[in-house]
Amino acid sequence: MTDKSGFETISNREHGLRRQLTSGQMSMIAIGGAIGTGLFMGSAYAIGYAGPSVLLSYAIGAIITLLLMGCLAEMTVAHSTSGSFGAYAEFYISPLAGFLVRYAYWAAIVLAVGTEVTAVAMYMKYWFANVPEWIWIVSFSSILIVLNAISVKTFGTFEYWFSTIKIGAIVGFIILAVYVVFGSGNPEYGVHNYTSHGGFFPNGLQGMWIAVIVSIFSYLSVEMIAVAAGEAQDPERAVKKAFRATIVRLVVFYLLTLALMLAIVPWVQAGHAQSPFVTVMQTIGIPGATGVMNFVILIAALSAMNSQLYITTRMMFSLSRGGYAPKSMGVLSKTGIPLNALLLSSSGIALATLLNVLYPESSFTLMMAISMFGAIFTWFMIFLTHYCFRRYHERNGERKLSFRMRLFPYSTLLGLVLMGAVMITTYFTEAFKMTLVFGVPFLVILSVVYGLFFRNSKPASLGAQRVEQGSGITGQASE
Repeated sequence: MTDKSGFETISNREHGLRRQLTSGQMSMIAIGGAIGTGLFMGSAYAIGYAGPSVLLSYAIGAIITLLLMGCLAEMTVAHSTSGSFGAYAEFYISPLAGFLVRYAYWAAIVLAVGTEVTAVAMYMKYWFANVPEWIWIVSFSSILIVLNAISVKTFGTFEYWFSTIKIGAIVGFIILAVYVVFGSGNPEYGVHNYTSHGGFFPNGLQGMWIAVIVSIFSYLSVEMIAVAAGEAQDPERAVKKAFRATIVRLVVFYLLTLALMLAIVPWVQAGHAQSPFVTVMQTIGIPGATGVMNFVILIAALSAMNSQLYITTRMMFSLSRGGYAPKSMGVLSKTGIPLNALLLSSSGIALATLLNVLYPESSFTLMMAISMFGAIFTWFMIFLTHYCFRRYHERNGERKLSFRMRLFPYSTLLGLVLMGAVMITTYFTEAFKMTLVFGVPFLVILSVVYGLFFRNSKPASLGAQRVEQGSGITGQASE
């Protein structure tokens, strides 16, 4: 089977989605997906583990992320489909690998939606301290589900503006922080805060490495650019542009922001449950600034949640079209939206609501730990898939790749080893022990299910899968 005919079989069965996302929207989606609860809220946990050495933690996380983006960009430029890394694993490794990647990732991001909506409820307490958190969870969730149900163009438009607000706020924060640190003349602020409370490594190298786990959670969702490419107007151009933009923005938005933050607020104050961004604003004492920053953090969480609903919907759609989920999950509405897959992918919100009611103080950490496995496993498999992808093309020489990951195979293998080390580390970290405790049995169960029900199955026919929500046939991929 040739590469072209073989992979086109997978691509064709996911036909029917509308190519309506512009190159500009794709770039904003890529960076916007990574600027959410992980940066604004998760960074507090990372600082608590590592102290000032969290800068190294996020730098290591950034290196892993950029390696991952390079691998994904190469494969996505070659094959743009909503099944993305799940479809690549299916073709270049095995059908079982594709099954495991898609279900593990879907479950992880469904739970990640829960962490974002839990954070939304926490942020709303700033203005409405006495309103039960579940009310905000239900209200905001309903709005975002409706936005995702209208059309991919509506999703792209709202995500573009969500991301614009986040990026604008971070740029404003950086400008303000640079002035405070270097222009205010206040001796309380400066790089001396990196070593004045227990040194740069107050919790040793172990604390620094544990914080890498949190950094990976912070960067999670940059991979959604590969999924969104299946609905991009010009996927090759959009993916290349998004990859280059992400390299610069990850370094600026994460590393520079954290460096300035720790120069203003000593890590012993920043590493608390409250967002360190809000702590900085309170420390500076600008009237009304804390409320503004809390609003921006709220937007960031809603944006990440919006993106995660999108990506889990497409992953379930891909599973259905591959014959690995009920046929109804692959049905498209008149506007090209897999509504049934969207509703199923909203189940993480219900779980978040339940956990928030039962365990209001620890629900965020619990959801983050449980969702971590699927994300780490998926990133690990993306590196493995890219290794197999490149070896396949070198062996067959069937196509010239217009975008290539540099320093292969060393760059890919480095990412693979680092992700494996991160995964193993979770077991020896109390806060993330549930990652492998939950994840390994989950993979075993998925493998058994695949062996019993799907090993010899065939993907459902394309025609049967393209029936609309009501009746008739969906339109061709348009625009």
